[in-house]
Amino acid sequence: MPPLPSPSALRTLFLLEPGLVFLNHGSFGACPAPVFEAYQQWQRELERNPVAFLGRRSAALLRDARERLAAFVGAAADDLVFVPNATTGVNIVARSLRLSPGDEVLSTDHEYGACDATLRVVCERAGAVLRRVTLPLPFEPGEFVPRLMAAATPRTRLVFASHVTSTTALVFPVAELCARAREAGIATLIDGAHAPGQLELDLAALGADYYTGNAHKWLCAPKGAAFLHVQPGRQAALDGGVVSWGWLAEELAAGGGGHTGFDAYVGTTLLERRLQWQGTRDIAAFLAVPAALDFLAAHDWPAHRALARARGRALQSRVCTRNGLEPIGPDAALAPQMVPLPVRTDDGEGLRRWLAESRGIEVPVTQHAGRHFVRVSVQAYTTDEEIAALEAALAEAGA
Repeated sequence: MPPLPSPSALRTLFLLEPGLVFLNHGSFGACPAPVFEAYQQWQRELERNPVAFLGRRSAALLRDARERLAAFVGAAADDLVFVPNATTGVNIVARSLRLSPGDEVLSTDHEYGACDATLRVVCERAGAVLRRVTLPLPFEPGEFVPRLMAAATPRTRLVFASHVTSTTALVFPVAELCARAREAGIATLIDGAHAPGQLELDLAALGADYYTGNAHKWLCAPKGAAFLHVQPGRQAALDGGVVSWGWLAEELAAGGGGHTGFDAYVGTTLLERRLQWQGTRDIAAFLAVPAALDFLAAHDWPAHRALARARGRALQSRVCTRNGLEPIGPDAALAPQMVPLPVRTDDGEGLRRWLAESRGIEVPVTQHAGRHFVRVSVQAYTTDEEIAALEAALAEAGA
C-alpha cells in the first residue's frame, strides 16, 4: 500500500483560501476541487437543455445518485430522498406530525438551535408540549436512553435526538434509543447532520423512523446536498410543503392532462414524487454526491479519519492538561473528528472573533450549560501547523 498523502498535500485538493487556518469543517464542510467541478458540470449540462434535463432525465439521474448514497449509508434507495440540508429534513417530519393539544415531543437540551426552534413552533401551534430532557456534563452514555425514556408518557408522539450533537460534539447511542422507543410505540426522528462521513452508518440496522443527514459536511459534497430517510410505513403521511407535479403522477400516467414532458416521474418512489419533484430547481448538488463518494474512496478517507481522530484526541489532552479542565465525556462518546475543547472564557463570541480577526483561525466557540467549548474540526486536510496555531492562540488568550 502506498503511504497516505499528507494533510498539506490533501489541502491542495480543496478550494480553501490559502493561509486560512480552517478548523470549522463541521459547520458547512469544504468541497474538494474535483467534486466542485462535477457539480458545475451538472449545472452546465442542465443549461444546455433545461427541458430535457429537468423534465425527462432528472428522475433517472436522481435515482442513480440516491442509489449510490443509499448504499453508503446502509439504506434502500426507495426510502431515501434528497433535501437541501438536515434542517429541512427535520422540518418536513415535524410539520407533518398530526399533533393534538396535550401531545408531547421528547427531546434533549443538546439539540441544534434551528431544529429545536422547529419543534418548538410546531408544538406551540398544535397546543402540544416540547419536553427537553437535561443531559448533564460530563456525559455518561449509559444514562442517555434511560433518562430520555423515563420522561416519556402515554402522550409522547415523537422522540427527537441528534446522532452527533452540534454544540457539544457528543455521539448519542441512538440505535438503542430507537429500539426502546419502538417498543413503546413512539416514533423517532434522528438529526444526523454531522454523521455521514464521520460515522459509519447502517440506517437499516439503526432503525429510526426518520433519519436526516447532510452530505455537504463530512461527505464533502457541494452545499445544498442532504437526505431524509423514512421507514416505508411513515412515508405517505409526509408533507414537503410544496404541492407540485409529483402529486399528480398517477393522473398523468392515466392521461389526466397537464404539461407534457413531466412524465419522467411516473412510477418513481412516493418520497421522490411528494418531496423532491417541484419543477424548476437546481439539482446539481444532489447529482454531485456520487463524485464526493468517489473522492473519499480514492483517497482512503477511513484511514485519514482514523488519523484525524487520533490527532484531535491528542490536541484535547494537551489543551486540558494546560488549562486544567476535564473533557466533557469519555473518548467513545466524543465525535471522531469534532473535538469539544473546554476553555476558560466568559465571552465565547469575543474569543471566536479574536481568533478569526486577529489570528486568522476559523473555529466556532460554542456554549452549553454555562460552559464554553472551542469545537475543533480535524479533517484529513488539517495540518499540524494549523493545530499548533490554535493551541498557541488559546494559550495566549488564557483560555
